[in-house]
Amino acid sequence: MIDETAEEIREMRTHSSSVVAVKAARALRDLLDNDYPTVEEYVRGLERNSNALRRANASHASLVTTQREIVEAVRDAEPASVAEAKELTAAAIDSVVETVENAKHAAAEATAERIEDGQTLLTHDYSSTVLEALELAARDGKHLDVFVTEARPRHLGRKTARTLAEIDRISPTLVVDGASGYYLGDCDRVLLGMDCIVEDTYYNRVGTYPIAATAADVGTPVTVAGSSAKLVAEGFRFENDFRDPSEVIREPPEGFEVKNPAYDATPTRLLDSVVTDEGVREY
Repeated sequence: MIDETAEEIREMRTHSSSVVAVKAARALRDLLDNDYPTVEEYVRGLERNSNALRRANASHASLVTTQREIVEAVRDAEPASVAEAKELTAAAIDSVVETVENAKHAAAEATAERIEDGQTLLTHDYSSTVLEALELAARDGKHLDVFVTEARPRHLGRKTARTLAEIDRISPTLVVDGASGYYLGDCDRVLLGMDCIVEDTYYNRVGTYPIAATAADVGTPVTVAGSSAKLVAEGFRFENDFRDPSEVIREPPEGFEVKNPAYDATPTRLLDSVVTDEGVREY
């Protein structure tokens, strides 16, 4: 399961960074069924497999920090036996999963409270926190119009639009990425998820920066929602992921290069607010 999960993360078959962190944590349960002659060999196996999961997408701060937390919980406890090390691992996994899921739900609830009935919103990419916030707002009786950008080249916005189309009181409209500026002036707010925020830089799916910059130009506030675990002060260096050119163009390029970064960097000064499980940060 660990190898399969790492491959799934590497291929971005799971789009939400919170879901990625939970899946990766649960994948480490595979180690509990294996035999190890010594505690030292078990801990080395835990570290090796955790590193493999982290390397699958080093840009996900929540993936990196939760994996580090699990390994440190076991290693720092200095278990006296393999059985104790496995118990510590299971407890650390449960704790991490509960923390991530509770934080995501709390951030979604806090975001839903800031959404008003009758608003027109624009969102980009696929964020499980944003989707939950919109669903909670609609369940509370709020009627919403939501523009959804395609998030090319993987078209993750299509999945978002299909999900929103199944929620009562929400009317989604899918638009190409380049059309966001055409509609932003008609929007009350931009609502986005996040990969992470490191100091004064907000990292998210490529295409976020031009949306935030245009929104600032036309006076549409930008709200970012996510777990507080994605707000990183130190100990993490964001690494972008450059995807296969075949996602952009099917035939081999002749006479030109194709660049396909997965994420871009947006200055936090372009944001209006960041909503997490720990509260709201205004900019």
